[in-house]
Amino acid sequence: MENIIYAVPAAGALALVFAYWKATWVAKQNPGDANMVEIAGLIKEGAMAFLAAEYKVLAGFVAGVAILLGVANMSGDGQSPLIAVAFICGAVASGLAGYFGMRVATTANVRTTFAARSGLPQALQVAFSGGAVMGMSVVGLALVGLGGLFIVFSKFVFVGEMATTLNVLAGFSMGASSIALFARVGGGIYTKAADVGADLVGKVEAGLPEDDPRNPAVIADNVGDNVGDVAGMGADLFESYVGAIIGAMVLGLGFEAAEGGDLGPIILPLAIAAAGIIASILGTFVVRTEEGGNPQHALDMGAFGSAGVMAVATFGLANLLWPKTGTGGVEWWEVGAATVIGLACGVAVGIITAYYCSMDKPPVDSIAEQSKTGTATNIIAGLGVGMRSTTWPIVCIAVGVVAANAVAGLYGVAIAALGMLSTTGIQLAVDAYGPIADNAGGIAEMTHQEPQVRERTDKLDAVGNTTAAIGKGFAIASAAMTALALFAAFTQQAQIDGINIGIPVVMAGLFVGGMLPFLFSAMAMEAVGDAAMDMIEEVRRQFREIDGLLEGKAKPDAAKCVEISTNAAIKRMVAPGAMAIVTPVVVGFGFGPQALGGLLAGVTVSGVLMAIFMSNAGGAWDNAKKSFEGGGYKMSDGSIHPKGSEAHKASVVGDTVGDPFKDTAGPALNILVKLMSVVALVIAPLIAGGTGFLGGMLGL
Repeated sequence: MENIIYAVPAAGALALVFAYWKATWVAKQNPGDANMVEIAGLIKEGAMAFLAAEYKVLAGFVAGVAILLGVANMSGDGQSPLIAVAFICGAVASGLAGYFGMRVATTANVRTTFAARSGLPQALQVAFSGGAVMGMSVVGLALVGLGGLFIVFSKFVFVGEMATTLNVLAGFSMGASSIALFARVGGGIYTKAADVGADLVGKVEAGLPEDDPRNPAVIADNVGDNVGDVAGMGADLFESYVGAIIGAMVLGLGFEAAEGGDLGPIILPLAIAAAGIIASILGTFVVRTEEGGNPQHALDMGAFGSAGVMAVATFGLANLLWPKTGTGGVEWWEVGAATVIGLACGVAVGIITAYYCSMDKPPVDSIAEQSKTGTATNIIAGLGVGMRSTTWPIVCIAVGVVAANAVAGLYGVAIAALGMLSTTGIQLAVDAYGPIADNAGGIAEMTHQEPQVRERTDKLDAVGNTTAAIGKGFAIASAAMTALALFAAFTQQAQIDGINIGIPVVMAGLFVGGMLPFLFSAMAMEAVGDAAMDMIEEVRRQFREIDGLLEGKAKPDAAKCVEISTNAAIKRMVAPGAMAIVTPVVVGFGFGPQALGGLLAGVTVSGVLMAIFMSNAGGAWDNAKKSFEGGGYKMSDGSIHPKGSEAHKASVVGDTVGDPFKDTAGPALNILVKLMSVVALVIAPLIAGGTGFLGGMLGL
């Protein structure tokens, strides 16, 4: 049965072959006329230029951290300098996933626009196929990397030393997490600087429509959709996926059966992830719609169908691999049940998120209603919706954690997190489809396509907004459960029984951890604000100085706006990322594992709540604005407020406030929580049994 491990990198390779097939098919589709090709070329050029600049900075960071990791793990039980190799592999795999996904997304956008000329089914097929490349690249590279390294280390390097193998593999997760945080923060700063500039000057001040080619920030805005919601979301879920697998594998080591040589509890998470790839590929074939149909139903059928297949497959794998004895009374069917609990929890959080962020639902309608009395009431309403929206997702996560623990202990919690992420391939495909559809609508507007083309792309985009909101909610739920799994793995590796908040140094860590998401969010929001100010001034300058620009007789200098967003993102992403990595190291080595445990508990609770609040408030503000942009919004008193009305302008300002909430700070908080847990897991063997340098000096 142990030979099943060889199926893991094979499944990863299958996902990459499928991604290549889809990418080739997308590239063969018609890109349209010369004007469409030119606009799409500018978007692709800007996106790839940003990735090149970002990866150049991150290469130095990865090299520096790899050296430190290698040196710190030169000696000691369960340690090896090869953790630096695993760290580099994780970083490279995460970077490659973002590169592949971004390249195909910027190829698919214009082809989706052209396909929309023929009909909605054709446009959906192109956009979803582009998203599928991102999804399959993420899971494929993750399992080729993790499965391949596990085979090499366990079979050839650390034979009989499973604890050392898993300690080294944790470096892969840390590499993925590091790239993910920078990708999310950098991409978020980029996209929102452009979006705010395009909205406030182009739409509010100049009265231009969405994606008007006269607006200099429009190209940068379209680039940002790919940078933030394709590469950024891909890196986010890559990191969650890898973290959930590693957390479950480390906890599997704690069973007597694993200590006796039965590796079922360690191999099972990898096998579940491999089966998830098959289920995701099968799910892509049922994503179809008809002209006049609802694309949401097609996407739901693919995602929920894959989840159903996965639920059945998990029980089969658990029955096959779970040891008959030495598991503390945990049975195979209980492990399968924990996985299904995770799947159900993820679906529930996604549905709740969709309720709070969807048009024609009471939360979004309440914000639109409040817009008739101005910007202030719009913002107050949006903040209220965001705060209220934390209630039921947290209840779902709490119930999921307790239920999974009840059936299979902490290992059950880790497997529940993996169950939630097992069909990441299709979940990410559904999510990445959104920015492709959004770009397709922008290209349709900029190239003056027939109205029905924009209507079709808008229909795809409206569904994309909902799938993006669901994706963010799903990512937050998975982050919470993954962080808990990693936290449990940390306590095991650090050789501590639990965290006692009655100890002052632990309480201090708890407070500091609770504060970090606020500081992190402030740094991200301030970065967006500063970059947006530069963008606003540049757009105003071009409207003022370029003769004939507003009349459509001259072209804007889009490259300058792309440059502003790129420079701001690269410059301002470093400090938040460094804080997330350095803080657990300082606390762990300075005050010991108990204090670090308090820090992790504080950052997890505060970070998850902040992430839900910010993501849902931003999503609700966005769709409140869109409520005015069809035939106008009908208030409760019967009055109609059309696009361009004062109520609509107030909703645009509210959406502008919400943009960095939902696309910069909120999603990045997921990664902050997980990255700090992964760093703690990596350094756990180095601080086990100690009180830290400062803790020892102060007698703590």
